[in-house]
Amino acid sequence: MKHTARAFWIDSPGRGAIRDVALREPGEGEVLVRTLFSGVSRGTETLVFRGGVPVSQHTAMRAPFQEGDFPGPVKYGYLNVGVVEQGPEALAGRTVFCLYPHQTRYVVPASAVTPVPDTVPAERAVLAGTVETAVNALWDAAPLIGDRITVVGGGMVGCSVAALLARFPGVRVQLVDADPSRAKTAEALGVSFATPQDADGDRDLVVHASATEQGLARSLELLTAEGTVVELSWYGDRKVSLPLGEAFHSRRLVIRSSQVGTVSPARPGRTYADRLALALDLLADPALDALVTGESAFEDLPDVLPGLASGEIPALCHRVRYDESD
Repeated sequence: MKHTARAFWIDSPGRGAIRDVALREPGEGEVLVRTLFSGVSRGTETLVFRGGVPVSQHTAMRAPFQEGDFPGPVKYGYLNVGVVEQGPEALAGRTVFCLYPHQTRYVVPASAVTPVPDTVPAERAVLAGTVETAVNALWDAAPLIGDRITVVGGGMVGCSVAALLARFPGVRVQLVDADPSRAKTAEALGVSFATPQDADGDRDLVVHASATEQGLARSLELLTAEGTVVELSWYGDRKVSLPLGEAFHSRRLVIRSSQVGTVSPARPGRTYADRLALALDLLADPALDALVTGESAFEDLPDVLPGLASGEIPALCHRVRYDESD
């Protein structure tokens, strides 16, 4: 066993570095994991990297194995796939998913890792955390057979929701994004695509994930009478105004929030572990590979994160690969 590892830290807003960290021996009921891949969820992680987490949300936004505090120095991240090098016999040698930051090796309780099914490649399993968000959103949204559904915002979360909705019987799904290049992603996921101005109206359900004021306003416009917008966007410290005059009341429209921090009350018998295991099972679909739009080495993260945050590096999920010798 190596007694040190390397981890990516945000030293201050807009600036990151790789640091050496000490590792302890795993105790009873713990595992030592060597990371194979991690993922950067561009929306949330670049908001953290820019220092955009409001003070009022510092506690709510903590990742399960975060170290440090916002705005920095902080070790943040939650999409990690690795192999168990030491631990209980049932897990030894298994590929697992963990809500852990970008680090070459780490020690966590065995209960914090979820085995990746044999049907899911490790490279794709980095999407588990985001697909889990989509599962929770659809538990909240409760789509019905034959619904006309639009997903506004073709980022990582929006595309994950669209990918799962594409499997619902009789449902017509349209992905809406201002970037016309997302049409190719929509095609890979098996849904239709439109720009905001060309989007279909009279929708029974709109899932909003663009994190823009304009996207939320357009989502309301696309609804049929008594339709619902499920709001998945995280706005950080930005304020959002909405046109709640006009036809909002006369058409009895609904806006409902959804977030992954709690299991949907629509599924009171399910646990966090149940939800994550379901997300990993759903990742057997190779269509979800379309959500991984870039890859770089772990050593390059201090240069990659600024590019992701500025948009210079376009991405849905950016995958980070780790050298086997790390």
